[in-house]
Amino acid sequence: MPFVEVFVPRGALREDQRATLSEELVAEVMQVEGAPDTEAARSISWLVFHDVDAWSVGGAAVPADEPARYVVRVSVPEGSLDDDKRAEMVRRVTAVLAKADDDPDRLYAEPSAWVHLIEIPDGNWGAFGRVVRLPDIIDYVIGQPA
Repeated sequence: MPFVEVFVPRGALREDQRATLSEELVAEVMQVEGAPDTEAARSISWLVFHDVDAWSVGGAAVPADEPARYVVRVSVPEGSLDDDKRAEMVRRVTAVLAKADDDPDRLYAEPSAWVHLIEIPDGNWGAFGRVVRLPDIIDYVIGQPA
């Protein structure tokens, strides 16, 4: 299941923008992964915001009055994505960011949003105090005993 991190300059997002991202990013990522929309699947699909104090581009500090820049890191278990799903994930994450942004078109015209897909190798994901593997996660979200 996904762990989504959104990095933005501190103060760049209003509460309504955060709410849109919170509600929609994980849902879109889960759909691309093929996760069922179950309480168990939602319970292990997390999103956190990182408000960055200093952001620079090309060695120069980005002024506070510039539009938001984004880095979205989506961590998923290795084996849950293929090339088509990766492309769809980037497309959907960018679309959600654009929907929340004051100028949606700029995210398609300039590099203001980066999407990093991190696939955690099998055996390197842990929960319940133990290593969990992709089959364990699948069993959990479909309600099978782990």
